[in-house]
Amino acid sequence: MANSPHGGILKDLYVRDEPIQASLQAEAETLPYVTLTERQLCDLELILNGGFSPLDGFLTQAEYTSVVETLRLPDGALWAIPIYLDIARSELDKLGVSTGSRLTLRDPRDDQPLAIITVSDLYTPDFANEAEKVYGANDQAHPAVHYLFNNTRDTFVGGKLQAVNAPQHYDYVAIRRNPTEVRALFKKLNWTRVVAFQTRNPMHRAHRELTVRAARMRHANVLIQPVVGLTKPGDIDHFTRVRVYQAIMPKYPNGMAQLSLLPLAMRMGGPREALWHAIIRKNFGATHFIIGRDHAGPGTNSQGQDFYGPYEAQDLVLKYKDELDIEVVPFQMLTYLPDTDEYMPINEVPKETKTLNISGTELRRRLKTGAPIPEWFSYPEVVRILREANPPRDKQGFTVFLTGLHASGKEAIARALQVALNQEGGRSVSLLLGETIRQELSSELGYTKRERNINVARIGFVAAELTRAGAACIAAPIAPYDEARQLVRQQVDKTGGFYLVHVATPLDACIKNDRAGVYQRAINGEIKGFTGIDDVYEAPENPDLSADITKTSISQIVHEIILLLERDGYIGDR
Repeated sequence: MANSPHGGILKDLYVRDEPIQASLQAEAETLPYVTLTERQLCDLELILNGGFSPLDGFLTQAEYTSVVETLRLPDGALWAIPIYLDIARSELDKLGVSTGSRLTLRDPRDDQPLAIITVSDLYTPDFANEAEKVYGANDQAHPAVHYLFNNTRDTFVGGKLQAVNAPQHYDYVAIRRNPTEVRALFKKLNWTRVVAFQTRNPMHRAHRELTVRAARMRHANVLIQPVVGLTKPGDIDHFTRVRVYQAIMPKYPNGMAQLSLLPLAMRMGGPREALWHAIIRKNFGATHFIIGRDHAGPGTNSQGQDFYGPYEAQDLVLKYKDELDIEVVPFQMLTYLPDTDEYMPINEVPKETKTLNISGTELRRRLKTGAPIPEWFSYPEVVRILREANPPRDKQGFTVFLTGLHASGKEAIARALQVALNQEGGRSVSLLLGETIRQELSSELGYTKRERNINVARIGFVAAELTRAGAACIAAPIAPYDEARQLVRQQVDKTGGFYLVHVATPLDACIKNDRAGVYQRAINGEIKGFTGIDDVYEAPENPDLSADITKTSISQIVHEIILLLERDGYIGDR
């Protein structure tokens, strides 16, 4: 029999509101609306389907304050993470929203109405207090605190919800199950004792061993329930992770485990988040919940120290174990013993016993470089999937971004580099010259600072997409402003390599090289806002390479760029 929901009743608003769904759908089209953020979408789905029971709406001010200060709702029920609907006051005023208003909440992906909120409260939160009380520190090195101060709007809207439509998903639909569906699955399979396992990372042999140990210890079945909503910035994408989970499921004995996805927006809140996760798994019907080392930990703070202790999450959840009514299965980190070919909790390993581990950092290094990943660590099927999603450097794309004054020689360098990379082979090479981009993508733009930055942003978008596809991209705009160049670096860095090359040819040499006489026209006042004459060029402070064609030949500059690429493994056979 599945565990009872938190608070005693599963608040499945889809089931509750199904008899009036047609009238709600019609009403939703007549109401003012807001479009949800990605985090709000995740939160809303789990409120509506009962995953966040006993919540049936976004927190009011009294509920928010109680959760932040006491880990409880005003009625005394445990609740660890504040779930709020943040909307800019300016938008609320524009929509005419006040207490008693009804507001449609729309899906940001397809604009479908998902719910109607009846506003009972509009309030201004204390971000610093939330950071301290919920996440333990007002430190923006914590991803949730960073989100709080940089992405959260200034007004919170509290109120009850009515369900209109469920969010439409197109990926892994068969294993996206809500609490009602998971509970029905447990009943069909005759599962009465279920250990739930939370993860936001790929699973390897140690994870399989940990969950099987938990099942043996508690005479239970296993629910693998990975997060496919928002996780920690930099995590492996959920498409890759789910393929890994699907590959590892056959490694369990037949009938032992099931895989079901959870559309949760994690906060990386350590101890409080672990308590929240336990409540969610109780709502899905689990009777036991695994909490391992550094559960939902965000890493280190701005002083380089861990935000939370390695087993602080276990301690907090165990403190409330009687009230939670879901049994915590605490685990130490597992380590591999090569002499006996087995995994064992690190606190049970005899002294002087040889152990082996591969850290997350080391795994990422091996994936990037193509170094071997041993079978004692992971399954070949899992490694293959991870290598497909994380190819080694010589299979990844990169962008070489040349910036400099008009007629500085950057176009000649770009063309020569294109020839050199085509000669190298191994990937397609695309050339984005400043004038070409102006003609093909930015013909409507002028030369104000704003318009120049828009032009560079478009180049950055194209470069990032080419890099994502594994190509070599060579861009050669003037790009006079540092802020715009940094934004391009941020875009491309997410998908592959980025190299900023400052072609630092002096202005007098550029004027001399300008056969079209454009500089002279600018000097004569015929052209206004010309970079280097009456508009600024912000020289890069830390380029990957700086070159001056009056001092160095183009062939040598190209060779130095090639050496940078070889150093980092993008070209050459290692």
